[in-house]
Amino acid sequence: MKLLDKYLLKKYFSAFIFTVMLLIPIAVAIDVSEKMSKFLAHENLSTYTIIKEWYVGFVIFYTNMFMPLALFISIVLFVSKMAKQTEIIAITSGGISFTRFLRPFIIGSIIIFAIAFYANHFIVPEANRVKEAFFRKYLTRDAKYRKTYVQNINMQLNDNGDYIYIKDFNTKNKSGTYFSFEHYENLKLKYKITARKITFKDSLYQLKTVRKRWVLKDKDIIKKEKLMDTIFDFKPSDLVYVDYLAMEMNSIDLYKHIKKSEKRGIKNLNSYRVELHKRTSLPFSAFILTIIAVALTHKKKRGGTGVNLAFGVSLLFIYVFFMKVTEVLGASATSNALLLVWVPNILYSLIAIYLYYHARK
Repeated sequence: MKLLDKYLLKKYFSAFIFTVMLLIPIAVAIDVSEKMSKFLAHENLSTYTIIKEWYVGFVIFYTNMFMPLALFISIVLFVSKMAKQTEIIAITSGGISFTRFLRPFIIGSIIIFAIAFYANHFIVPEANRVKEAFFRKYLTRDAKYRKTYVQNINMQLNDNGDYIYIKDFNTKNKSGTYFSFEHYENLKLKYKITARKITFKDSLYQLKTVRKRWVLKDKDIIKKEKLMDTIFDFKPSDLVYVDYLAMEMNSIDLYKHIKKSEKRGIKNLNSYRVELHKRTSLPFSAFILTIIAVALTHKKKRGGTGVNLAFGVSLLFIYVFFMKVTEVLGASATSNALLLVWVPNILYSLIAIYLYYHARK
């Protein structure tokens, strides 16, 4: 790697880290001021617990979320400064093209993409799991975070023709009423179990007031039991589908959960698909925003850094706003989640390509 690459990469990462270190303490300070009264409301809640279970995950989550903003601002600031001090003029006058000048920035964006990609898929979900558990325990009483009661559950358990129906189920005490299990072969009912009550305990389901029915060619066999212990291919947590759960699963578990839920006949899983796809689309924005930022600011302009920063930040906030809008649209049942999540990156890639070819001239 040549001296120029090392020089620009050092500036690239130092400016990025400095910007992140500037943004995160501000976010933490604002959050502390907002939640101090809630922290103090719990006498047994120690400072160590707050830091370990809330602010460690908080810092990881917001570092990931601020990554595009911090990256873009840092590049705009230090490249504009280089242009103002005529460093870039000196570089280009030595016969170095814009494409060659851009190379260390692309290398830097690849490194940030790799780190952000791994963090998005594995580190951030684990941090979210701990943080959200703390939030539900100490900081909220919102019913959507304490959804333990579900009704009228119809679910396909597997590809072998097994289906269940539960009238209502409480995931807190892991019990429900009016349970039905049906087994089909070639679309014909072969076996059915009904129970007035179902309870999950120690990896087993206990059924009460049980009625078993075998459907044969010329007759049905019916057997009744007061109690029955058995195993079914589902867990109580599988019965509850809320958006925040997707943020707490790493991408491997989330992908398996989506595929398993599809087989079980769950209709709208797009909020889960959006969460999965944006874990790749957000890190990929490092490439796009790097090219846009360098192309916008590599030439000295009247007005200096302020003009570059104002225009660049406006462009960035449009990108973030557009990204949030497409995520909401992607979560609807009839939309293509993958396409909508990537639409902002596709459009801004076109902007990056245009700016790149314009800068080459």
